[in-house]
Amino acid sequence: MCIGRLTPDLRRREFSTVNLWQTLLVVCAILGGWLLYEALRAREAAIRITKEACRQQGLQLLDDTVHGVRLRFVRDQEGVVRLRRTFLFDFSEDGFNRRSGSVVMLGARVESLQLEPYRVS
Repeated sequence: MCIGRLTPDLRRREFSTVNLWQTLLVVCAILGGWLLYEALRAREAAIRITKEACRQQGLQLLDDTVHGVRLRFVRDQEGVVRLRRTFLFDFSEDGFNRRSGSVVMLGARVESLQLEPYRVS
């Protein structure tokens, strides 16, 4: 018996364990990349929606951005599990006051858009 040499059976087990961990690492990296891509896509959609809502109401979207504050798994009307994302944003009716709003998205569609009360002139 030689010490320091692996038998073919042990080499095979060690090789398959390394392949399993590498495969899991690649799958996790792909899943993480996909989640990041979906988060950025949802954020861009929320920005587009809030800009359009502010334009229709004659308001100014401040900082031209939204920020995510909540992320949950929920079921939609058909029973499919989707991500519900809540974004906050700031707007102004006259350029001096800063007001808050929120947009809630279920998957890729808008579930609600709320604006803090503001003065109509």
